[in-house]
Parts: sequence; structure tokens; C-alpha cells
Amino acid sequence: MGWIEENMKSTHIRQIVSQAISLGMVISSALIIWKGLICITGSESLVVVVLSGSMEPGFKRGDILFLYMNKDPIRAGQIVVFNDGRDVPIVHRVIEVHEQRDSKEADILTKGSISLISS
Repeated sequence: MGWIEENMKSTHIRQIVSQAISLGMVISSALIIWKGLICITGSESLVVVVLSGSMEPGFKRGDILFLYMNKDPIRAGQIVVFNDGRDVPIVHRVIEVHEQRDSKEADILTKGSISLISS
């Protein structure tokens, strides 16, 4: 009986090690994909969730938005995500853009607030 018990213990240990390695591979693959998407999109955060009803009817509360950084100038009608010092980013539609000719800044009027965004 001693040989059978030792063989069962070694099989059990191999299964545990195999499961731990598989879990590690799944977690590392997810992190690699996440970091790769961050590099491709150029955005620090890949997704945001709409927290209020201010974007209705286009986006409803709870909608998930996938983000990417665009090098083109911001124009009226676009959706922008910005952070004005709060913990949660703000999602708004651009109503008007007032570009400053003497600097690379623009005053952007969004649905619900006015923000200063540097280009």
C-alpha cells in the first residue's frame, strides 16, 4: 500500500502544480493583451462607464465606452473623456471649440461643463 499512496500523492502534487501554472498563464496572457491594447490605442484607460444620464439618448447610464487617443484636433460633435481633478473621468459631447491663436490651448464647451484642454 505504501507505493500506491506515494504515487497518488505525487499525482496530486503534479495536478496542483499544473493548475497553478495554467492559472499563471491565463493571468499573464490577460495582462499582456491589456498592455498591448493600451499601446495600440494610446490611451491610459481602455474603457469608461457612463455614470449619469447626461449623455442620453446617445449613451445611457451604465454603457461601456472603449477609448482611443486621436491626434486630430477636437471638433464639435465629438465625444471626449477628460479628468478635471476628480477620481472619475467625465464623458461629454463637444458643443463648441474656441481655439487660442497665440497658444496651443483651446476652450472646449461640452454638454454640461466648460473645460480647458491643452493640445
